[in-house]
Amino acid sequence: MTQVEARPQAGDTVRGVTPSGGTGDVRSKGLGGNSVGLVGSAVIGLSTVAPVYCLTSTLGSTAGEVGLQMPAVFLAGFLPMLLVAFAYRELNRVMPDCGTSFTWTVKAFGPRIGWMCGWGLVIATIIVLSNLAGVATSYFWLLAGEISGNPDIAALDDNKAVHILTCLTLIAVATAISYRGMTATKSVQYALVGLQLVVLAVFVAMAFSKVGSADFPTGADFSWSWLNPFAVESFSAFTAGLSLAIFIYWGWDACMATNEETTGSARTPGRAALITMVVLIGSYLATGIAAQMVVGSGDKGLGLANPDTSDNVFAALAGPVMGGVLGVTLFVAVLASATASLQTTFIPVARTVLAMSTYEALPHSFTKVHPRFRTPGLATVVAGVATGVFYTVMTLASENVLVDTIYALGLMICFYYALTAFACVWFFRAELTNSVKDALFKGVLPALGGLMLTAVFGKTLYDMWDPAYGSGSSVLGMGSVFVIGVGLLLLGVVIMLVMQRRSPAFFRGEVLKKETPSLVVAD
Repeated sequence: MTQVEARPQAGDTVRGVTPSGGTGDVRSKGLGGNSVGLVGSAVIGLSTVAPVYCLTSTLGSTAGEVGLQMPAVFLAGFLPMLLVAFAYRELNRVMPDCGTSFTWTVKAFGPRIGWMCGWGLVIATIIVLSNLAGVATSYFWLLAGEISGNPDIAALDDNKAVHILTCLTLIAVATAISYRGMTATKSVQYALVGLQLVVLAVFVAMAFSKVGSADFPTGADFSWSWLNPFAVESFSAFTAGLSLAIFIYWGWDACMATNEETTGSARTPGRAALITMVVLIGSYLATGIAAQMVVGSGDKGLGLANPDTSDNVFAALAGPVMGGVLGVTLFVAVLASATASLQTTFIPVARTVLAMSTYEALPHSFTKVHPRFRTPGLATVVAGVATGVFYTVMTLASENVLVDTIYALGLMICFYYALTAFACVWFFRAELTNSVKDALFKGVLPALGGLMLTAVFGKTLYDMWDPAYGSGSSVLGMGSVFVIGVGLLLLGVVIMLVMQRRSPAFFRGEVLKKETPSLVVAD
Protein backbone atom coordinates (compact mmCIF):
# COMPACT_ATOMS: atom_id res chain seq x y z
CA MET A 1 0.00 0.00 0.00
CA THR A 2 1.25 3.50 -0.79
CA GLN A 3 2.82 5.46 2.03
CA VAL A 4 3.01 9.20 2.49
CA GLU A 5 5.77 11.22 4.04
CA ALA A 6 5.17 13.34 7.09
CA ARG A 7 6.60 16.72 6.13
CA PRO A 8 6.65 18.68 9.39
CA GLN A 9 7.98 22.20 9.27
CA ALA A 10 10.11 23.83 11.92
CA GLY A 11 7.78 25.49 14.36
CA ASP A 12 5.08 22.81 14.21
CA THR A 13 4.12 22.01 17.79
CA VAL A 14 3.03 18.92 19.62
CA ARG A 15 0.00 19.13 21.93
CA GLY A 16 0.96 20.37 25.37
CA VAL A 17 3.85 22.51 24.09
CA THR A 18 3.76 26.17 23.21
CA PRO A 19 6.25 28.06 21.09
CA SER A 20 6.65 30.59 23.89
CA GLY A 21 7.86 27.70 25.99
CA GLY A 22 10.99 27.51 23.89
CA THR A 23 10.19 24.25 22.16
CA GLY A 24 8.78 25.57 18.89
CA ASP A 25 11.23 23.45 16.91
CA VAL A 26 9.63 20.22 18.21
CA ARG A 27 7.86 18.84 15.15
CA SER A 28 4.71 16.83 14.61
CA LYS A 29 5.31 13.47 12.88
CA GLY A 30 1.92 12.78 11.30
CA LEU A 31 1.04 9.96 13.72
CA GLY A 32 -2.57 9.13 14.62
CA GLY A 33 -3.54 11.24 17.64
CA ASN A 34 -5.96 10.28 20.43
CA SER A 35 -5.59 6.56 19.69
CA VAL A 36 -4.74 5.40 23.23
CA GLY A 37 -6.06 6.32 26.67
CA LEU A 38 -4.59 5.90 30.15
CA VAL A 39 -5.43 2.19 30.54
CA GLY A 40 -4.35 1.36 27.00
CA SER A 41 -1.05 3.17 27.50
CA ALA A 42 -0.38 1.30 30.76
CA VAL A 43 -1.23 -2.01 29.07
CA ILE A 44 1.29 -1.26 26.31
CA GLY A 45 3.91 -0.52 28.95
CA LEU A 46 3.21 -3.78 30.80
CA SER A 47 3.19 -5.73 27.57
CA THR A 48 6.56 -4.36 26.50
CA VAL A 49 8.13 -5.30 29.83
CA ALA A 50 6.65 -8.82 29.55
CA PRO A 51 6.51 -9.67 33.28
CA VAL A 52 5.95 -13.44 32.94
CA TYR A 53 8.75 -13.79 30.40
CA CYS A 54 11.08 -11.69 32.60
CA LEU A 55 10.29 -13.75 35.68
CA THR A 56 10.87 -17.15 34.08
CA SER A 57 14.17 -15.86 32.65
CA THR A 58 15.55 -14.10 35.73
CA LEU A 59 14.13 -15.64 38.91
CA GLY A 60 16.72 -18.42 38.83
CA SER A 61 19.64 -16.24 37.72
CA THR A 62 18.93 -13.62 40.39
CA ALA A 63 18.57 -16.28 43.10
CA GLY A 64 21.88 -17.72 41.96
CA GLU A 65 23.56 -14.34 42.48
CA VAL A 66 21.97 -13.13 45.74
CA GLY A 67 20.17 -16.15 47.23
CA LEU A 68 17.19 -15.37 49.43
CA GLN A 69 17.76 -11.62 49.01
CA MET A 70 16.17 -11.81 45.55
CA PRO A 71 13.07 -9.79 46.63
CA ALA A 72 15.38 -7.13 48.09
CA VAL A 73 17.24 -6.86 44.78
CA PHE A 74 13.91 -6.56 42.95
CA LEU A 75 13.13 -3.62 45.24
CA ALA A 76 16.58 -2.12 44.68
CA GLY A 77 16.16 -2.39 40.90
CA PHE A 78 12.76 -0.74 41.14
CA LEU A 79 14.15 2.40 42.82
CA PRO A 80 16.28 3.81 39.96
CA MET A 81 13.57 2.88 37.47
CA LEU A 82 11.00 4.83 39.50
CA LEU A 83 13.31 7.83 39.81
CA VAL A 84 13.99 7.84 36.07
CA ALA A 85 10.25 7.54 35.44
CA PHE A 86 9.82 10.91 37.19
CA ALA A 87 12.34 12.40 34.75
CA TYR A 88 10.39 10.99 31.80
CA ARG A 89 7.16 12.34 33.22
CA GLU A 90 8.48 15.88 33.67
CA LEU A 91 10.12 16.01 30.24
CA ASN A 92 7.02 14.58 28.56
CA ARG A 93 4.85 17.27 30.11
CA VAL A 94 6.64 19.98 28.14
CA MET A 95 7.74 17.94 25.10
CA PRO A 96 5.40 15.03 24.32
CA ASP A 97 7.59 13.94 21.42
CA CYS A 98 7.77 10.32 20.25
CA GLY A 99 11.55 10.63 20.07
CA THR A 100 11.55 10.69 23.91
CA SER A 101 15.12 10.12 25.12
CA PHE A 102 16.66 11.21 21.81
CA THR A 103 14.69 14.46 21.56
CA TRP A 104 15.02 15.36 25.22
CA THR A 105 18.77 14.78 25.45
CA VAL A 106 19.32 16.80 22.27
CA LYS A 107 17.41 19.70 23.84
CA ALA A 108 19.46 19.39 27.04
CA PHE A 109 22.96 18.43 25.90
CA GLY A 110 23.11 18.99 22.15
CA PRO A 111 22.95 16.84 19.00
CA ARG A 112 25.85 14.42 19.54
CA ILE A 113 24.96 13.25 23.02
CA GLY A 114 21.32 13.13 21.97
CA TRP A 115 22.13 11.06 18.90
CA MET A 116 24.08 8.52 20.97
CA CYS A 117 21.23 8.34 23.48
CA GLY A 118 18.82 7.55 20.66
CA TRP A 119 21.25 4.93 19.34
CA GLY A 120 21.40 3.29 22.79
CA LEU A 121 17.62 2.93 22.80
CA VAL A 122 17.48 1.59 19.23
CA ILE A 123 20.22 -1.02 19.60
CA ALA A 124 18.94 -2.18 23.01
CA THR A 125 15.51 -2.70 21.47
CA ILE A 126 16.86 -4.68 18.51
CA ILE A 127 18.75 -6.95 20.92
CA VAL A 128 15.75 -7.60 23.14
CA LEU A 129 13.43 -8.10 20.16
CA SER A 130 15.65 -10.91 18.92
CA ASN A 131 15.69 -12.50 22.36
CA LEU A 132 11.93 -12.24 22.73
CA ALA A 133 11.46 -13.88 19.35
CA GLY A 134 13.75 -16.74 20.37
CA VAL A 135 11.93 -17.31 23.67
CA ALA A 136 8.52 -17.16 21.99
CA THR A 137 9.71 -19.73 19.45
CA SER A 138 10.97 -22.12 22.12
CA TYR A 139 7.73 -21.89 24.10
CA PHE A 140 5.66 -22.34 20.95
CA TRP A 141 7.20 -25.76 20.33
CA LEU A 142 7.27 -26.62 24.03
CA LEU A 143 3.56 -25.85 24.30
CA ALA A 144 2.83 -27.80 21.11
CA GLY A 145 4.62 -30.79 22.61
CA GLU A 146 2.69 -30.50 25.89
CA ILE A 147 -0.69 -30.23 24.19
CA SER A 148 -0.03 -33.08 21.76
CA GLY A 149 1.74 -35.24 24.33
CA ASN A 150 4.42 -35.85 21.72
CA PRO A 151 8.00 -35.06 22.84
CA ASP A 152 9.17 -35.24 19.25
CA ILE A 153 7.18 -32.11 18.47
CA ALA A 154 8.74 -30.24 21.40
CA ALA A 155 12.15 -31.42 20.17
CA LEU A 156 11.63 -29.56 16.88
CA ASP A 157 12.89 -26.47 18.68
CA ASP A 158 16.33 -28.10 18.76
CA ASN A 159 16.35 -28.20 14.97
CA LYS A 160 18.15 -24.96 14.08
CA ALA A 161 16.45 -24.56 10.69
CA VAL A 162 12.95 -25.08 12.16
CA HIS A 163 13.75 -22.77 15.09
CA ILE A 164 14.98 -19.93 12.87
CA LEU A 165 12.07 -20.27 10.41
CA THR A 166 9.53 -20.19 13.27
CA CYS A 167 11.29 -17.24 14.83
CA LEU A 168 11.24 -15.26 11.60
CA THR A 169 7.53 -16.02 11.18
CA LEU A 170 6.76 -14.66 14.66
CA ILE A 171 8.81 -11.53 13.94
CA ALA A 172 6.89 -11.01 10.69
CA VAL A 173 3.51 -11.36 12.42
CA ALA A 174 4.53 -8.96 15.22
CA THR A 175 5.79 -6.45 12.67
CA ALA A 176 2.53 -6.65 10.73
CA ILE A 177 0.42 -5.98 13.84
CA SER A 178 2.58 -3.00 14.87
CA TYR A 179 2.42 -1.73 11.29
CA ARG A 180 -1.39 -1.61 11.44
CA GLY A 181 -1.37 1.03 14.16
CA MET A 182 -2.09 1.66 17.81
CA THR A 183 -5.73 0.55 17.68
CA ALA A 184 -4.77 -2.95 16.50
CA THR A 185 -1.88 -3.05 18.97
CA LYS A 186 -4.08 -2.06 21.90
CA SER A 187 -6.81 -4.60 21.13
CA VAL A 188 -4.35 -7.52 21.01
CA GLN A 189 -2.56 -6.39 24.15
CA TYR A 190 -5.61 -6.24 26.44
CA ALA A 191 -6.11 -9.98 25.98
CA LEU A 192 -2.45 -10.99 26.22
CA VAL A 193 -1.61 -8.83 29.25
CA GLY A 194 -4.80 -9.89 31.04
CA LEU A 195 -3.92 -13.55 30.48
CA GLN A 196 -0.40 -13.03 31.88
CA LEU A 197 -1.55 -11.34 35.07
CA VAL A 198 -4.35 -13.83 35.76
CA VAL A 199 -2.12 -16.90 35.29
CA LEU A 200 0.63 -15.29 37.39
CA ALA A 201 -1.87 -14.62 40.18
CA VAL A 202 -3.01 -18.26 40.07
CA PHE A 203 0.62 -19.45 40.24
CA VAL A 204 1.32 -17.25 43.27
CA ALA A 205 -1.84 -18.40 45.06
CA MET A 206 -1.12 -22.10 44.44
CA ALA A 207 2.53 -21.69 45.44
CA PHE A 208 1.52 -20.15 48.77
CA SER A 209 -1.02 -22.94 49.32
CA LYS A 210 1.73 -25.59 48.97
CA VAL A 211 4.33 -23.99 51.21
CA GLY A 212 5.55 -26.53 53.78
CA SER A 213 4.26 -29.52 51.81
CA ALA A 214 6.35 -32.69 51.90
CA ASP A 215 6.42 -32.56 48.11
CA PHE A 216 8.58 -29.42 48.34
CA PRO A 217 11.41 -30.17 50.78
CA THR A 218 13.63 -27.32 49.55
CA GLY A 219 11.16 -24.57 50.52
CA ALA A 220 12.16 -21.76 52.89
CA ASP A 221 10.35 -19.97 55.71
CA PHE A 222 9.65 -16.32 55.01
CA SER A 223 11.89 -13.75 56.67
CA TRP A 224 11.78 -9.97 56.54
CA SER A 225 15.52 -10.11 55.84
CA TRP A 226 14.60 -11.15 52.30
CA LEU A 227 13.70 -7.49 51.75
CA ASN A 228 17.03 -6.16 53.07
CA PRO A 229 19.49 -5.41 50.22
CA PHE A 230 22.32 -4.91 52.73
CA ALA A 231 22.13 -8.60 53.61
CA VAL A 232 23.57 -9.56 50.20
CA GLU A 233 26.94 -11.23 50.82
CA SER A 234 29.09 -9.17 48.43
CA PHE A 235 28.90 -5.97 46.41
CA SER A 236 29.73 -7.86 43.21
CA ALA A 237 26.82 -10.23 43.80
CA PHE A 238 24.55 -7.27 44.53
CA THR A 239 25.47 -5.40 41.33
CA ALA A 240 25.10 -8.58 39.26
CA GLY A 241 21.64 -9.12 40.73
CA LEU A 242 20.81 -5.44 40.30
CA SER A 243 21.71 -5.57 36.62
CA LEU A 244 19.21 -8.41 36.20
CA ALA A 245 16.61 -6.53 38.23
CA ILE A 246 16.97 -3.44 36.04
CA PHE A 247 16.42 -5.61 32.98
CA ILE A 248 13.08 -6.94 34.27
CA TYR A 249 11.70 -3.40 34.54
CA TRP A 250 13.00 -2.22 31.18
CA GLY A 251 10.34 -1.33 28.62
CA TRP A 252 7.94 0.77 30.69
CA ASP A 253 9.04 3.81 28.63
CA ALA A 254 7.03 2.43 25.70
CA CYS A 255 4.20 4.39 27.35
CA MET A 256 6.16 7.54 26.50
CA ALA A 257 6.96 6.56 22.91
CA THR A 258 3.23 6.65 22.13
CA ASN A 259 2.80 10.16 23.58
CA GLU A 260 1.88 11.76 20.26
CA GLU A 261 -0.84 9.12 19.81
CA THR A 262 -2.21 9.31 23.36
CA THR A 263 -5.23 11.21 24.64
CA GLY A 264 -3.84 13.98 26.85
CA SER A 265 -0.32 13.51 25.51
CA ALA A 266 1.31 15.85 28.03
CA ARG A 267 0.17 13.94 31.12
CA THR A 268 -1.34 10.55 30.29
CA PRO A 269 1.93 8.78 29.32
CA GLY A 270 3.63 9.78 32.58
CA ARG A 271 0.72 8.52 34.65
CA ALA A 272 0.61 5.29 32.65
CA ALA A 273 4.34 4.74 33.26
CA LEU A 274 3.89 5.08 37.03
CA ILE A 275 0.91 2.68 36.98
CA THR A 276 3.03 0.21 35.02
CA MET A 277 5.84 0.44 37.58
CA VAL A 278 3.50 -0.18 40.52
CA VAL A 279 1.91 -3.25 38.87
CA LEU A 280 5.37 -4.63 38.06
CA ILE A 281 6.85 -4.29 41.52
CA GLY A 282 3.77 -5.88 43.08
CA SER A 283 3.86 -8.81 40.64
CA TYR A 284 7.60 -9.37 41.01
CA LEU A 285 7.64 -9.28 44.81
CA ALA A 286 4.63 -11.58 45.13
CA THR A 287 6.03 -14.11 42.66
CA GLY A 288 9.58 -13.99 44.05
CA ILE A 289 8.48 -14.48 47.65
CA ALA A 290 5.99 -17.23 46.77
CA ALA A 291 8.59 -19.10 44.68
CA GLN A 292 11.22 -18.93 47.42
CA MET A 293 8.80 -20.11 50.06
CA VAL A 294 7.69 -23.12 48.06
CA VAL A 295 11.01 -24.27 46.50
CA GLY A 296 13.76 -22.12 48.04
CA SER A 297 16.66 -20.41 46.28
CA GLY A 298 19.17 -23.26 46.43
CA ASP A 299 20.73 -25.18 43.58
CA LYS A 300 19.26 -28.61 44.38
CA GLY A 301 16.01 -30.17 43.17
CA LEU A 302 13.44 -27.52 42.30
CA GLY A 303 15.50 -24.78 43.96
CA LEU A 304 15.44 -21.60 41.90
CA ALA A 305 19.23 -21.52 41.44
CA ASN A 306 19.49 -25.06 40.08
CA PRO A 307 21.66 -24.53 36.97
CA ASP A 308 19.62 -27.09 35.02
CA THR A 309 16.43 -25.03 35.33
CA SER A 310 17.46 -21.52 36.39
CA ASP A 311 17.19 -20.06 32.88
CA ASN A 312 13.55 -21.13 32.58
CA VAL A 313 12.06 -21.47 36.05
CA PHE A 314 8.40 -21.74 35.09
CA ALA A 315 9.06 -24.69 32.79
CA ALA A 316 10.30 -26.60 35.86
CA LEU A 317 7.69 -25.34 38.35
CA ALA A 318 4.54 -25.36 36.21
CA GLY A 319 3.67 -29.03 36.74
CA PRO A 320 4.72 -29.44 40.40
CA VAL A 321 3.08 -26.21 41.59
CA MET A 322 0.01 -25.93 39.34
CA GLY A 323 -0.61 -29.50 38.19
CA GLY A 324 -0.95 -30.88 34.69
CA VAL A 325 -3.83 -28.87 33.21
CA LEU A 326 -3.19 -25.56 34.96
CA GLY A 327 0.53 -26.00 34.38
CA VAL A 328 -0.08 -25.79 30.64
CA THR A 329 -1.64 -22.35 31.18
CA LEU A 330 1.67 -21.18 32.58
CA PHE A 331 3.36 -22.25 29.34
CA VAL A 332 0.65 -20.34 27.48
CA ALA A 333 1.27 -17.28 29.66
CA VAL A 334 5.02 -17.28 28.95
CA LEU A 335 4.34 -17.64 25.22
CA ALA A 336 1.75 -14.85 25.40
CA SER A 337 4.15 -12.68 27.38
CA ALA A 338 7.03 -13.03 24.92
CA THR A 339 4.74 -12.69 21.89
CA ALA A 340 2.98 -9.62 23.28
CA SER A 341 6.26 -7.94 24.14
CA LEU A 342 7.69 -8.82 20.75
CA GLN A 343 4.83 -6.92 19.15
CA THR A 344 4.81 -3.80 21.37
CA THR A 345 8.58 -3.47 21.59
CA PHE A 346 8.51 -2.36 17.96
CA ILE A 347 6.73 0.80 19.16
CA PRO A 348 9.65 2.66 20.81
CA VAL A 349 12.27 1.71 18.23
CA ALA A 350 10.11 2.65 15.24
CA ARG A 351 9.07 5.96 16.78
CA THR A 352 12.59 6.85 17.86
CA VAL A 353 13.82 6.23 14.30
CA LEU A 354 10.87 8.29 12.98
CA ALA A 355 11.79 11.19 15.26
CA MET A 356 15.50 11.00 14.44
CA SER A 357 14.73 11.14 10.73
CA THR A 358 12.20 13.94 11.19
CA TYR A 359 14.91 16.03 12.83
CA GLU A 360 17.39 15.04 10.06
CA ALA A 361 19.55 12.86 12.32
CA LEU A 362 18.79 9.79 10.14
CA PRO A 363 17.91 9.49 6.43
CA HIS A 364 14.74 11.34 5.43
CA SER A 365 13.12 8.17 4.04
CA PHE A 366 12.30 7.03 7.59
CA THR A 367 9.83 9.92 7.95
CA LYS A 368 7.30 7.94 5.89
CA VAL A 369 4.01 7.46 7.74
CA HIS A 370 1.30 5.08 6.51
CA PRO A 371 -1.64 7.13 5.15
CA ARG A 372 -4.30 4.88 6.68
CA PHE A 373 -2.77 3.45 9.85
CA ARG A 374 -0.79 6.63 10.72
CA THR A 375 2.21 4.59 11.86
CA PRO A 376 5.92 4.89 11.00
CA GLY A 377 5.55 2.16 8.39
CA LEU A 378 9.06 2.07 6.93
CA ALA A 379 10.74 2.35 10.34
CA THR A 380 8.61 -0.52 11.67
CA VAL A 381 9.39 -2.79 8.71
CA VAL A 382 13.12 -2.00 8.85
CA ALA A 383 13.15 -2.72 12.60
CA GLY A 384 11.51 -6.09 11.90
CA VAL A 385 13.99 -6.95 9.16
CA ALA A 386 16.94 -5.86 11.34
CA THR A 387 15.67 -8.04 14.19
CA GLY A 388 15.28 -11.08 11.95
CA VAL A 389 18.72 -10.64 10.38
CA PHE A 390 20.39 -10.02 13.75
CA TYR A 391 18.85 -13.13 15.34
CA THR A 392 19.60 -15.36 12.35
CA VAL A 393 23.24 -14.26 12.10
CA MET A 394 23.83 -14.56 15.84
CA THR A 395 22.19 -17.99 16.02
CA LEU A 396 24.17 -19.34 13.07
CA ALA A 397 27.42 -17.80 14.32
CA SER A 398 27.33 -19.17 17.86
CA GLU A 399 24.89 -19.67 20.70
CA ASN A 400 27.55 -18.10 22.96
CA VAL A 401 27.56 -14.91 20.88
CA LEU A 402 23.79 -14.66 21.14
CA VAL A 403 23.86 -15.17 24.92
CA ASP A 404 26.64 -12.60 25.37
CA THR A 405 24.75 -10.08 23.26
CA ILE A 406 21.81 -10.39 25.63
CA TYR A 407 24.13 -9.89 28.61
CA ALA A 408 25.37 -6.67 26.97
CA LEU A 409 21.79 -5.37 26.92
CA GLY A 410 22.02 -4.07 30.50
CA LEU A 411 24.83 -1.72 29.44
CA MET A 412 22.62 -0.10 26.79
CA ILE A 413 19.68 0.25 29.17
CA CYS A 414 21.73 2.01 31.86
CA PHE A 415 23.35 4.20 29.19
CA TYR A 416 20.24 5.80 27.72
CA TYR A 417 18.14 5.84 30.91
CA ALA A 418 20.91 7.62 32.83
CA LEU A 419 21.39 10.18 30.05
CA THR A 420 17.65 10.89 30.04
CA ALA A 421 17.62 11.36 33.82
CA PHE A 422 20.51 13.83 33.68
CA ALA A 423 18.85 15.59 30.72
CA CYS A 424 15.84 16.30 32.94
CA VAL A 425 18.00 17.91 35.62
CA TRP A 426 19.92 20.05 33.13
CA PHE A 427 16.92 21.01 31.01
CA PHE A 428 14.99 22.28 34.03
CA ARG A 429 17.98 23.74 35.88
CA ALA A 430 16.57 27.26 35.77
CA GLU A 431 13.37 26.09 37.50
CA LEU A 432 14.78 24.01 40.34
CA THR A 433 14.54 26.93 42.80
CA ASN A 434 10.91 27.72 41.92
CA SER A 435 9.43 25.35 44.49
CA VAL A 436 10.17 22.28 46.58
CA LYS A 437 8.13 20.20 44.13
CA ASP A 438 10.20 21.38 41.16
CA ALA A 439 13.44 20.79 43.02
CA LEU A 440 12.37 17.26 43.96
CA PHE A 441 10.76 15.94 40.79
CA LYS A 442 12.83 17.82 38.20
CA GLY A 443 16.12 17.73 40.03
CA VAL A 444 16.83 15.57 43.07
CA LEU A 445 14.95 12.37 42.16
CA PRO A 446 16.05 12.20 38.50
CA ALA A 447 19.64 12.97 39.51
CA LEU A 448 19.64 10.14 42.05
CA GLY A 449 18.21 7.75 39.47
CA GLY A 450 20.82 8.79 36.92
CA LEU A 451 23.67 8.40 39.41
CA MET A 452 22.48 4.92 40.41
CA LEU A 453 22.30 3.76 36.81
CA THR A 454 25.68 5.32 36.05
CA ALA A 455 27.17 3.36 38.94
CA VAL A 456 25.64 0.13 37.61
CA PHE A 457 26.90 1.01 34.10
CA GLY A 458 30.44 1.50 35.38
CA LYS A 459 30.48 -1.63 37.53
CA THR A 460 28.97 -3.72 34.73
CA LEU A 461 31.54 -2.38 32.28
CA TYR A 462 34.32 -3.37 34.69
CA ASP A 463 32.90 -6.85 35.28
CA MET A 464 32.37 -7.43 31.56
CA TRP A 465 36.12 -7.21 30.97
CA ASP A 466 36.48 -10.57 32.69
CA PRO A 467 36.04 -13.43 30.18
CA ALA A 468 34.15 -15.37 32.87
CA TYR A 469 31.27 -12.88 32.54
CA GLY A 470 28.43 -14.23 30.41
CA SER A 471 29.19 -17.34 28.38
CA GLY A 472 32.83 -17.42 29.47
CA SER A 473 34.25 -16.74 26.00
CA SER A 474 36.87 -14.08 25.23
CA VAL A 475 38.31 -12.00 22.39
CA LEU A 476 41.99 -11.06 22.62
CA GLY A 477 41.86 -11.63 26.36
CA MET A 478 38.79 -9.44 26.87
CA GLY A 479 35.39 -10.81 27.81
CA SER A 480 33.21 -11.21 24.73
CA VAL A 481 30.34 -9.41 26.52
CA PHE A 482 32.62 -6.39 26.93
CA VAL A 483 33.63 -6.52 23.27
CA ILE A 484 30.00 -6.75 22.14
CA GLY A 485 28.68 -4.06 24.49
CA VAL A 486 31.42 -1.51 23.82
CA GLY A 487 31.54 -2.51 20.15
CA LEU A 488 27.86 -1.74 19.65
CA LEU A 489 28.27 1.69 21.26
CA LEU A 490 31.31 2.42 19.07
CA LEU A 491 29.30 1.31 16.03
CA GLY A 492 26.86 4.06 16.96
CA VAL A 493 29.72 6.57 16.97
CA VAL A 494 30.74 5.48 13.46
CA ILE A 495 27.18 5.79 12.11
CA MET A 496 26.85 9.18 13.81
CA LEU A 497 30.00 10.43 12.07
CA VAL A 498 28.59 9.26 8.73
CA MET A 499 25.30 11.06 9.40
CA GLN A 500 27.21 14.16 10.46
CA ARG A 501 28.56 14.44 6.91
CA ARG A 502 25.12 13.81 5.39
CA SER A 503 23.10 16.04 7.75
CA PRO A 504 25.36 18.84 8.97
CA ALA A 505 22.45 21.10 9.92
CA PHE A 506 21.26 18.76 12.68
CA PHE A 507 24.74 18.40 14.14
CA ARG A 508 25.25 22.16 14.05
CA GLY A 509 22.19 22.44 16.28
CA GLU A 510 20.10 24.23 13.66
CA VAL A 511 17.20 21.73 13.46
CA LEU A 512 16.56 20.81 17.09
CA LYS A 513 18.12 23.46 19.28
CA LYS A 514 19.83 22.92 22.61
CA GLU A 515 18.15 25.23 25.10
CA THR A 516 16.77 25.81 28.56
CA PRO A 517 13.35 27.28 27.84
CA SER A 518 11.03 29.27 29.99
CA LEU A 519 8.35 26.64 29.99
CA VAL A 520 4.64 27.14 29.61
CA VAL A 521 2.76 23.85 29.77
CA ALA A 522 -0.73 23.52 28.30
CA ASP A 523 -3.09 21.04 29.92
